[in-house]
Amino acid sequence: MSDLGPVAWPPVAIRTARLVLRGSGAADRAAFVELLASPEVHTYLGGPRPRAELERELPGTPERWPGSFVVDLDGEMIGQVLLRRTREHCCPVAVGKVDLGYLFLPRAWGLGYAAEACAAALDWLDGVLPGEPMVLNTQTANTGSMRLAAKLGFTEVERFRAWDAEQWLGLRPPPTPSPSC
Repeated sequence: MSDLGPVAWPPVAIRTARLVLRGSGAADRAAFVELLASPEVHTYLGGPRPRAELERELPGTPERWPGSFVVDLDGEMIGQVLLRRTREHCCPVAVGKVDLGYLFLPRAWGLGYAAEACAAALDWLDGVLPGEPMVLNTQTANTGSMRLAAKLGFTEVERFRAWDAEQWLGLRPPPTPSPSC
């Protein structure tokens, strides 16, 4: 996927206080199956995929493309952060911008891991693609995702209806460079 431009992938692992963001490996396959088959994870994403289908179809090293970070806690995958260029969207303001997405296993919810991982991915993107605005789309019913979007600096641009639910589109403008002394 070249839509992040000339970004080398996978990048050097990104370390936060508690997490490591890295490219995926074969050891992550079982966690990807769990993540993609989880009804809790996919409550606001159209529902889970059948486990048997995932076991059959997922490659040995799933999601190995630029912009897909495995979120690792103590050597174990607990989630995924995704950065993808939006090619089509019902809201024209989103087209061409990088979209932030994330999925975390339920056992990792409520502990601040999503905020920590997403902030690190956004900082990384600001470094490799300076001046890049970001968008985030979530269902308005997903209050946790709405709180995280605000915490990460996304502000509402538009609400619309899709997938039988009200959706929220937020925009995070590129950071303003600090004046040089």
